Amino acid sequence: MFDIGFSEIVVIGVVALVVIGPERLPKATRTLGVLYGRLRRYVNDVQADISREMELSELKKLQQEVKTAATDLQTSVQNAVASVEAGARDLSSEFEKTASEANAALSDTPPPPDVFEGAHAQPGQEPAPTDAWAHGEAVPREGAPNHAAPAVAAVAPATTEPDLFAPQPEPPRQAALPGFDKI
Repeated sequence: MFDIGFSEIVVIGVVALVVIGPERLPKATRTLGVLYGRLRRYVNDVQADISREMELSELKKLQQEVKTAATDLQTSVQNAVASVEAGARDLSSEFEKTASEANAALSDTPPPPDVFEGAHAQPGQEPAPTDAWAHGEAVPREGAPNHAAPAVAAVAPATTEPDLFAPQPEPPRQAALPGFDKI
């Protein structure tokens, strides 16, 4: 801090001894030491405060950067969600339009006669009409060419796989060793 050599310190000590006197010199040096210590602590506190303020300003800058990054991310996510919602609304309107056109086309055509009219009739009985149209099955019209594959009765395939949930028979028990049957 100051450029004071050993010779200057000796001169200051001799002058202090002459001016203050030998009786009060130890007390004065103690007081000077205490004051010097307080001065050093004050300087150290000021340095620490300055460094804390610098760190705080850096942290504030970092916090501001994080906030801007978070708001940018939030706006980009909101824009993406809005675009997805708009696409979903467009698709929904297209589906509704197509469904309404299909319903209008279906309501204009009368239901075709049942192809399976005599399927369940007993000999000598009038065939009972079935409601294949109501179940959504495709029924060809009378007199219209049939381009569909011939109807095949659905037969359940024979399964050779064992039923995993059926109760399994218990395996035969091994004969117990003598004396262990009481355990």
